[in-house]
Amino acid sequence: MGVKLAAMILAGGKGTRLLDLTRRVAKPAVSYGGKYRIIDFPLSNCANSGINNVGVLTQYESSELNSYVGNGEKWGLNGVRSLTSVLTPKQTEEGSNWYLGTADAIYQNLDWLDRVNPTHVLILSGDHIYSCTYNAMLKRHIDTDADCTISVYEVPIEEASRFGILVTDNKGIITDFVEKPKNPISNLASMGIYIFSYKRLRSALIKDHADPKSDHDFGKNIIPTMLKEKRRMVAYNYKGYWKDVGTVASLHTANMDLLMSGNPDENIYTVLAGNKIYSEDAHSAPQYIGKKAKVSDSLINQGATVLGEVKHSVISGGTLIEEGAVVVNSVVMNGAIIEKGAKVYDAIVGVDTLVGKDMVINKDKKDIVLFVNGKAAKK
Repeated sequence: MGVKLAAMILAGGKGTRLLDLTRRVAKPAVSYGGKYRIIDFPLSNCANSGINNVGVLTQYESSELNSYVGNGEKWGLNGVRSLTSVLTPKQTEEGSNWYLGTADAIYQNLDWLDRVNPTHVLILSGDHIYSCTYNAMLKRHIDTDADCTISVYEVPIEEASRFGILVTDNKGIITDFVEKPKNPISNLASMGIYIFSYKRLRSALIKDHADPKSDHDFGKNIIPTMLKEKRRMVAYNYKGYWKDVGTVASLHTANMDLLMSGNPDENIYTVLAGNKIYSEDAHSAPQYIGKKAKVSDSLINQGATVLGEVKHSVISGGTLIEEGAVVVNSVVMNGAIIEKGAKVYDAIVGVDTLVGKDMVINKDKKDIVLFVNGKAAKK
């Protein structure tokens, strides 16, 4: 039997650190770059990798995300030889068994994987911004005869405590792993991207499910247990742009990265070369920039109407920035209106949000703020 890779995208997170942006939608459904949603990136990566079987595991506020993903048509994943399925927690007579953790989410969908019958399974997060194919990672997994391969990324040591941190030997074999350590043992962070041999994964999940003391989580349980059992665990070093957009500040930074500022080696456009990111927005109306408008160093998406001043900002489609309004170093999401005389600094303005006449958002400009439903929150 040849190699058959199935992908499972974990897209059920609540995203509480994104505050009101995820009050009514799942984090992977949040807008990015004016025309994308975060889920577009892992789905496009799967399409660009030629992966024909993709399961999207949803849970929190899933209705909009389920509708958006549909049958995978936006990403070319609904063909005769491909299958995209939205997988929700199992329904029983007692109700819905919500996923207890990342490992439990995959365990609850072993029946889907059994029907697909892959030789290998790729586990992905639905809330990261990056563009790549997974072919080289799969090749390393096969060439090293690994039970599990983890994609890793070097992060600043002061940020390492936010991640699962690994130690490897000189051949890239993982020798130690600690989930979100207070005192990091290295700066080699797990990206939450795993390739498992399916037989090994299936066995590990069944064993973990039977353990009442387990959190049923890959980082806390599955990976450490496999290391203790001396399974062959291999690191794959990812090079390129990658952002975990779990906070308002990090989502703002990822949007600003679209403006081609900073180190070109860390800019998303360097990574996007050759890898198309698919989205639902293919036929928007052209943007309109008025004669008196002042626009500099900004990304103005189709369908936006700009009559005021915009500097170093990302402006989504369906938005209106009236004459006399000022937007600086900000993200304005779909359907937002910035009225005459309003000033917005260092902020994310949420979907369908009104910034009223002469209102000033984040005058002090000390932190990035989120403005939704008439109020601002810092994070």
